[in-house]
Amino acid sequence: MTNPALIDQFLKETELFEEKIKALEAGEITRKEFKGISGGFGSYAQKEGGYMLRLRLPAGRISKETLEFLADKSEQYQFDLLKITTCQTIQVHNLSAKDVVSFMRDCLRFGIITKGGGGDHPRNVMASPLSGVEKEELFDVLPYAQAAGDYLVSRISSLHLPRKLKVGFSNTRENLTHATFRDLGFAARQDHTFSVYCAGGLGPNPKLGVLVAEQADPGEVTLYISAMIRLFVTYGNYQVRAKSRTRYLQDTLGVEGIQREFARFLAEARQEEEPLPISSPLLIRKNPEGTIQGERILEQKQEGLYTVSYHPIGGCLDGKKIQELWNAIKDFSDTELRLSPEGTLYVINLSAKEVPPVLEATKDGAQTLFENSVSCIGVPICQHGLRCSQGLLRSCVERIRKENLKDGVLPQMHISGCPSSCGSHQTAALGFVGHAKKIQGEMKPAFRLFTGGSQTDPGARLGEEAGVLAEAVIPEFLAALGRKIQDADSVFETWYPAHTEEFQALVREYADRAL
Repeated sequence: MTNPALIDQFLKETELFEEKIKALEAGEITRKEFKGISGGFGSYAQKEGGYMLRLRLPAGRISKETLEFLADKSEQYQFDLLKITTCQTIQVHNLSAKDVVSFMRDCLRFGIITKGGGGDHPRNVMASPLSGVEKEELFDVLPYAQAAGDYLVSRISSLHLPRKLKVGFSNTRENLTHATFRDLGFAARQDHTFSVYCAGGLGPNPKLGVLVAEQADPGEVTLYISAMIRLFVTYGNYQVRAKSRTRYLQDTLGVEGIQREFARFLAEARQEEEPLPISSPLLIRKNPEGTIQGERILEQKQEGLYTVSYHPIGGCLDGKKIQELWNAIKDFSDTELRLSPEGTLYVINLSAKEVPPVLEATKDGAQTLFENSVSCIGVPICQHGLRCSQGLLRSCVERIRKENLKDGVLPQMHISGCPSSCGSHQTAALGFVGHAKKIQGEMKPAFRLFTGGSQTDPGARLGEEAGVLAEAVIPEFLAALGRKIQDADSVFETWYPAHTEEFQALVREYADRAL
């Protein structure tokens, strides 16, 4: 819980943000100059007008109170686009200069922090979205993620990091938060301790993390974060921005050097700091009322309680959907929302009789594994975006719906509009990243195709490039791939490992096409 004095400090600092946004609107500073200030407040100017504000939602948790707040503000400010990000936050897009300042202050007064949502700051702390309710979890990592979030927010103003720092907690081998290849990741173990990894990351020159601790005491998570900060500040590259992320420490220090120095800084942290207290797990007092089964309905480890999954295509919502979700659950006790790094929204702690109205409110979402594909926001919104990743996803979904493929024939895709990997394309069975390709003497919008990625723990691996396809042919390439797999009476997960040469032949067939 962020203390009131810190909220007051952050509110005071918004005066600088307001001053700079007025200067940008008046043409007195450049967009680049504005970005140098605005990122630290969790806001950016969009490529084709308007502003984005990124909310810090620790562990992707949206309580009923937070949902009510967002529903009220969506009506007040007429939100038309909210994006669930791969860091389990919500980005609110298309805000005016006046509204982004006002909404930022509204969030702070409510208790939602935007500070550090961009720029060279610790980002939103991540945790497996179903922590505390998932049947297969090793243990509930949510209390530890919340402590980590509180610790990092308390230090934001005093830190001067080389670049951003991403921290994640994983409760199962599914490893949705990429704990084994984050800047700092905590992977739950059967014995109720953590394996700790650091100096991993996606984007240019991606790397899996370095194991720096086994059987780490969960009560010491903030000390491990302190050790990581000390390591990053001491050895991070402040001169060359392209090499300032923690993963480049593997090049300069090596694996053994990272392990040695991390242990040294952890010993220092233990001498100089007290670990932040860990709160008790959430207590769910709800009584079960009957049973229910069906698509998108998940049984929780709490007997008689259920979760409904909802994946809006591309992880995109509008303000009316936020209001609809609030209206659906406002009378239910203990119910809340959780955000997945893959753009899925979970409504948890439902009784059997509460499930149907939530299913009705979320019936417009993805219906297949393929439609659950992940995409960053891309152009025309993102300043750095090379390609319209959301547009590609929509085109692919529309095309594949015409094929009547069985669920699983095509896998979940991950699409990034640029090499920054905000769509985590390097972790996917099929991943695309924005590019350009000369075809028949003309440069065409294109995407590099990656295959074979996996985030599971153990077994995580980074995808490898399989080719470059013009953007226009990708929907047809996927349709042809789907037909080939369905004709073999298989699904991508089992077909691909045994047919890599056939897959590559199909890639080559489409590589020089430009519809």
